[in-house]
Amino acid sequence: MSALDSVADTLRRKSQELAGQGGIKEKLAAELADDADFIRKLKPELIKRRAKGEAPTDRRPTEVAAPSGPQLGRRPKPPKTAGPNPYVVVGAALVLGVALAKWLDWRGHAHPRW
Repeated sequence: MSALDSVADTLRRKSQELAGQGGIKEKLAAELADDADFIRKLKPELIKRRAKGEAPTDRRPTEVAAPSGPQLGRRPKPPKTAGPNPYVVVGAALVLGVALAKWLDWRGHAHPRW
């Protein structure tokens, strides 16, 4: 067993340890598994055989399994904005302003200043 094999085995073991922990560790586990496969392809004997044409060079990259479910869970509901509808506020201010103007006009006629 070469040094590259032992490094690849170590990476594969570490990726299997991190695989079920969720979060960033699970993403790291997938990357470590890919790195282990890549390191196995870096063996000098395989590189030499590929260069001579004895080993296949057209292999597809290894497939990575898609997650079986959602990764983030449910989204939190956005907080409700506080306050009434702005159209209701503008309408109420308009009605109150007109009512106040009429009341002041009526009171002005009651006590005229000549």
